[in-house]
Amino acid sequence: MSYGDDRIYKKVEIIGVSKRGLEAAIQAAVAKAHKSLDKLSWFEVQDIRGHVGDDGMIAEYQVVLKVAFEIKE
Repeated sequence: MSYGDDRIYKKVEIIGVSKRGLEAAIQAAVAKAHKSLDKLSWFEVQDIRGHVGDDGMIAEYQVVLKVAFEIKE
């Protein structure tokens, strides 16, 4: 397949969570989606939020993503 070919994609929403930061939350979500979805193609960050611990520090990061994958023929 070349990029000039016609193709169809579907987007789904997923949420990545990590105590290690935003990038780690994104990486975790994309890695898991890659294992579950064939022909994963791209992601879009939709929302960023987190949880504040009792000590006032950030306890975890939550990133809402939309990932797209190509529909099989």
